[in-house]
Order: sequence, then C-alpha cells, then structure tokens
Amino acid sequence: MKLVYAIVRNDNEDDVTAALNAEHFYITKLSTVGGFLRKGNVTLLIVTEDDKVEQIIDIIKRECGQSQDITVNMPYISGTGMMNSSTVPVKVKIGGATVFVTDVERFEKF
Repeated sequence: MKLVYAIVRNDNEDDVTAALNAEHFYITKLSTVGGFLRKGNVTLLIVTEDDKVEQIIDIIKRECGQSQDITVNMPYISGTGMMNSSTVPVKVKIGGATVFVTDVERFEKF
C-alpha cells in the first residue's frame, strides 16, 4: 500500500477531489498554508494499492494544470540588517501540485 500526499492550491481542490472521488478514491483533506506566498492550499491524503498510484498522479496532473510564473514583490533586508520598504521582484511558480508517495506499513479503516 502507498500513501499519496498531494498539495494543491485551493483553486484546484474541488476539481481534484471530484475527479478522484469519481474514480472511487477516498481522500482526507487538510487545510494548509504555503510558507513562501502564505496562500491557502489543501493537502490531500490518499491511501491506495501500489498499482493505482500512477492513476492518482495522472488525475492530479490533469485537474491542477500546469504551473504559471508570476512576479511577487518581496521586501528585503538591506546590508545594514534593516527591513527595506522598497521591494525586489521575485519570479515564482504557482499552480500545479506537489506530490509525495510513501510506503504504508499498516492501514485500517473502522
């Protein structure tokens, strides 16, 4: 058995969970927040048989789409250690998903 952790943006959560449920995958959702952009995410926990992992990943890829580059203006610390009120543009990717797959030693559902 495998445990799939899928971190998806709130914008994609409904589509991903609906598509996974349509294929009879059961999901536990955790509300999470990204550390860099501090935007809302959902972490999906999905336990499945080993041979179903690729199907789950394909569904997540299809429903989350591709990531996009955006520019975020981030405040920065100057050479003196003081927070500078002007900002530095930083290009980051948003969208898509982050997926981890781990082995499950034991799984029980009551």
